[in-house]
Amino acid sequence: MKSKTFYFNYFEPVVSFVKIITTMANGESEEALSSAKYKRVLLKLSGEALMGEQSFGIDPSIPEMLAKEIKPVWESGVQVAIVVGGGNIFRGVSQAAAGMDRAQGDNMGMLATVINALSLQDCFERNGMDCRVMSAISMAQVAEPYIRRRAIRHLEKGRIVIFAAGTGNPYFTTDTAAALRACEIGAEALMKATKVDGIYDCDPVTHADAVKFDTVTYKDVLAKELKVMDAAAIALCKDNKMPILVFDMQSEGVFMKAISGEEVGTTVVEED
Repeated sequence: MKSKTFYFNYFEPVVSFVKIITTMANGESEEALSSAKYKRVLLKLSGEALMGEQSFGIDPSIPEMLAKEIKPVWESGVQVAIVVGGGNIFRGVSQAAAGMDRAQGDNMGMLATVINALSLQDCFERNGMDCRVMSAISMAQVAEPYIRRRAIRHLEKGRIVIFAAGTGNPYFTTDTAAALRACEIGAEALMKATKVDGIYDCDPVTHADAVKFDTVTYKDVLAKELKVMDAAAIALCKDNKMPILVFDMQSEGVFMKAISGEEVGTTVVEED
């Protein structure tokens, strides 16, 4: 009995210290989460964004930059899901795909998104973030199959979930996949990261007089054919009242600002 008493008395201060640290950490996390406007979001990343200054492929500095931006949001307790495109990989084989059957070409594009998803997962995990890749096309050796309830459970357990392979069907873009997954998991917002700081009435790269919108309605996006997301994705978000936030992911701290409700980029909302 004496030895057992000594054992518990010896470790009691250590246990108490661990409890204090854990409580403080949980308190800080809850405080950060309470200040967030959105508690669960889906982030849409284009494959082209992963190229950086390269002509195709993945620039290693881009996933690292994304990890730096996403980690503070993830650490605050916000549930983060991601859909990534595959243009950076598919562009490298686009000539070989010329004249190819559309469905076959789309299948190649979906496989390209899996490569990007695995690259992001590796980078996130090296930066200390728990992450899962779920594929709409079955490939059990490298990714989990997409199951809606399992995806939600991963998010609830504090894991970043990357949805790969689009919708798993040809003729649907990854923008549509992002809108679909956002609605399925009950995200509070669909956030699209682009190379510009919002939505303009024309291309700001080629038109110096382009006018930026702070907010715009789904109806105007469709009527004015603003190049934000494809029409199917916009319509799906409109039908399900899913707000879309468009911003420049390369602007430092912008993801956290968007999560906190600060005015960044452009918001697509339902007409008043």
